[in-house]
Amino acid sequence: MREIVLDTETTGFDPLSGHRIVEIGCVELFNHLPTGEVFHRYLNPERDMPEEAFKVHGLSADFLADKPLFAEVMADFLDFLGDAPLVIHNAEFDMRFINAELARLGAPTLPMSRSIDTVAMARKRFPGAQANLDALCRRFEIDNTHRTRHGALLDSELLAEVYLQLIGGRQPGLELGIAKAAAQTPAQRLERPIRPARPHAPTETEATAHAAFVGGLKNALWLRE
Repeated sequence: MREIVLDTETTGFDPLSGHRIVEIGCVELFNHLPTGEVFHRYLNPERDMPEEAFKVHGLSADFLADKPLFAEVMADFLDFLGDAPLVIHNAEFDMRFINAELARLGAPTLPMSRSIDTVAMARKRFPGAQANLDALCRRFEIDNTHRTRHGALLDSELLAEVYLQLIGGRQPGLELGIAKAAAQTPAQRLERPIRPARPHAPTETEATAHAAFVGGLKNALWLRE
């Protein structure tokens, strides 16, 4: 089963207010495990970068000035997504921005039904607990010490690990590994030495003791014909 873990960075919170995507990061999963295939692009938002957004991801307008427009990467982006389910932390936010960019270009938008929201999954599994990515990394003991700022690709890589834990841990990988190892390992015949049967006849003392015991029983089975 193919899935795509996806994250975006933006200039703000609302695409209807003119905010745009500035970074897209995607990680491909197969049977819930990363394949090593990723999609990563920085984008020119064709506008300024608010200070509040810069503090979150550190992407300045100068850095993004020579980056491609969304229109230039859209085909490659959609090809990478294919028809796979999209694993997103707070899916409503990222889907709104992606669909705003697609709509701006007159392209078909992506249905929300394609998204798997890991925030909703975390809140259902751990009611009342923090559900942000850093908190989930701490809960599942995933190393995120290199995450000093938000980054779409880095966050997607971390989310892929969190998602695996949310759906039950690393059993899928373990099972696949065991099955693969079993398929590659030839059957071996174990040679065991044949041991002679051990004698079980009672000694004279044991036979006398048994007869005395049976004789003391009322209507003993051993004495019936």
